[in-house]
Amino acid sequence: MRLNALFLLLTFSIVSLSAQQFKLSPSAELSVLTVGSGESLNDAFGHNAFRIKDRTLGIDIVYGYGEYDFGAPNFYLKFARGKLNYLISRDSFRDFYNHYLYYNRTIEEQVLNLSPEQKQRLFDYLENNYKPENRRYLYDFFYDNCATRIRDVSEIATNNSIQFDTPKNFESKTFRELIHEHVELNSWGSFGIDIALGSVVDKEATPREFMFLPKYIHEFFENAKINDSDDLVKSSSVVLQKKPSDSGSNFLLSPLMILGIISIVILYITYKDFKTEKRSRWLDIVLFSITGIIGVILLLLWFATDHTATAQNYNLLWAFPLNLFVIGAIVKNKQKNWVKSYIKFLIIMLCLMTLHWIIGIQVFTIGLMPLMIALLVRYVYLLKCLNS
Repeated sequence: MRLNALFLLLTFSIVSLSAQQFKLSPSAELSVLTVGSGESLNDAFGHNAFRIKDRTLGIDIVYGYGEYDFGAPNFYLKFARGKLNYLISRDSFRDFYNHYLYYNRTIEEQVLNLSPEQKQRLFDYLENNYKPENRRYLYDFFYDNCATRIRDVSEIATNNSIQFDTPKNFESKTFRELIHEHVELNSWGSFGIDIALGSVVDKEATPREFMFLPKYIHEFFENAKINDSDDLVKSSSVVLQKKPSDSGSNFLLSPLMILGIISIVILYITYKDFKTEKRSRWLDIVLFSITGIIGVILLLLWFATDHTATAQNYNLLWAFPLNLFVIGAIVKNKQKNWVKSYIKFLIIMLCLMTLHWIIGIQVFTIGLMPLMIALLVRYVYLLKCLNS
């Protein structure tokens, strides 16, 4: 670490112990930084942070919400269960800038039109939040994240004097549609998200709820008023512009292509079984195992975690957990009547899933389309075999 960074850290460690005695100068500026999307799924939605710049005092510091607490006991288990606390971070602007320069991501800055008292109050709030006993908070992707904290802290520091007006080009969207703005539909990231998240994200988001995404923090702040009539944003600029890069997706490795090939294989084996009047039991074992395992995971995400977005997930209509317990009965030559009834039940479930999709109860990932067709054909053939 550079000497100036060490000095900055030492200075603000002392400041945090007595924030009330550390006063910003009248020339201090407080701004909101909006970081553009990155290449990885974790960075696809961008980031927001506060910047405190005071040339008189020689400080230029960035506060952001959403840092992982890797030191937390049972980190991965808590992450999976939605019980992981996140941290507020504090970095020098130089380090912040260099980090996103390295990862080639845009940084936009909006200098806020705050009074000296409001700036001081916000700075004190951030410093108090950064104390070890206050740094942690229970993260929620939609309702309490790095973006929503910027909005909420701004409102607290200004005694709720900010009025967020709806932008002129505003269009109503569901939470899932807002996610798809940042993640390509036919990508593995979108595929995983659409399977894991339930129908609760297919409801229409309110204008305020749009601000769970950093880009809408930027857009709503740009249109906001403070103290009834003044613009909240005094000036806007692009601090760092992303350089053009070739990050196009490869359709040959996309979910639709891969699952399409797998579905063709399933259909081919089923056709071959039909022509030879045989049944490839190993295929049924694989299909029932995979759909059953996925179903168990989805069921746990719904009922065994604190994730609000994984509830009411109708992907369970095709990934049914009980499939795991039917494998032993499916492979037998002589079947009981309940097994035939169960296969009919699975066919009905696939039809219900299609109905849910058509009427908009839940939107499913497009990569599932060929697989659902293949499963339906296989189940119908399996039912024919059991009836013969």
